[in-house]
Amino acid sequence: MTEQAKKLVLIGGGHAHMVTLAKLETFVAKGYAVTVIQPSEYHYYSGMGPGMLGGTYRPEDIRFATRRLVEEKGGTFILGKAYRIDPHKQLVFLEESKEEIPYDVLSCNAGSYVPREMIKGESQDIFTAKPIEELLVARKRILELAAAREITVAVVGSGPSSIEIAGNIHQLCQQQGSHMPKIQLFGGRNFMSGRPDKVRKLARTILVGKGIEIIEAGYVQQIERNHLLLENGESYPADVIFPAVGVKPSKIFARSGLPIGPDGGLLVDEFLRSSRYENIFGGGDCIHFVPQPLDKVGVYAVRQNNVLYGNLMASLDGKNPEKFIPGGKYLLIYNLGDGDGILSKWFVTFSGKLAFYIKDRIDRKFIETFQRH
Repeated sequence: MTEQAKKLVLIGGGHAHMVTLAKLETFVAKGYAVTVIQPSEYHYYSGMGPGMLGGTYRPEDIRFATRRLVEEKGGTFILGKAYRIDPHKQLVFLEESKEEIPYDVLSCNAGSYVPREMIKGESQDIFTAKPIEELLVARKRILELAAAREITVAVVGSGPSSIEIAGNIHQLCQQQGSHMPKIQLFGGRNFMSGRPDKVRKLARTILVGKGIEIIEAGYVQQIERNHLLLENGESYPADVIFPAVGVKPSKIFARSGLPIGPDGGLLVDEFLRSSRYENIFGGGDCIHFVPQPLDKVGVYAVRQNNVLYGNLMASLDGKNPEKFIPGGKYLLIYNLGDGDGILSKWFVTFSGKLAFYIKDRIDRKFIETFQRH
């Protein structure tokens, strides 16, 4: 009787799994069975999401055909959302399904979500930046409303996501010849806090130059239907609302009783391996790296790619894993719409068309590299 093949299961086909997916046939060639679980047949590159909202990119320009890639390379693709992990029975359970997916080695790139606690009630006109597909729905809705009249669009948050969304909404309506909406960015009390002073000043100058109003009267406490309530009691009406208040790791780890960090991310060691279970790995936004907290930026997921691929193979092969070294400073580039960008690294910070051009070239090269596989 032949020995049953070891099973590698990947939750999510995101940035940290790109190399593993591109080399998936190397697992199959060794007789390992590979299964990828994802709620969409495609994975969208979040770094180009605001550009898709603004019309710079088409949906097909910024996505990877995960299902096609997996099946062409001999793996199994499951269209569904991983809901819970049983680390003792080594099973993954799906949302709204009785199916159980067994694994010998599990890797999690389950991503993150935008918290919705401040949203009360339901509204078809409240959109978050994740999942990225929601930006497509938002784009269509904004154009539909702006074609008829002048509307107000509110963006809640003061980080990179909020400034990119606000700037690209301006680009969208500028290019489509719609009524230009009144765009308000609710930046709390400290616009772009934690970013270099020059970056903050450049972002403010660009957005204000587009006619975008930056409101710093206080944090938004509640969103209900088409109104935003600030902590000072002031209420602002809006036709379309984007909560862009940062992201939190997937809830799957807390739900599964796995060790997690203070942000709810899977607690992993220097090998990107669960602090308690040696056959569970993770990368990207969904982990909490024990040696040092990592910013929720795609650059770390990209840097984790090769180490994660090697360690998954080593785990299946029974070999020793390799340490992940996060690396030093990373390049900050923001797309603020209309061809405007901001670039910052070390002592170099500037804005303008060149900054956006550099971001565009880097993003296109990255996505084309993995779209070819």
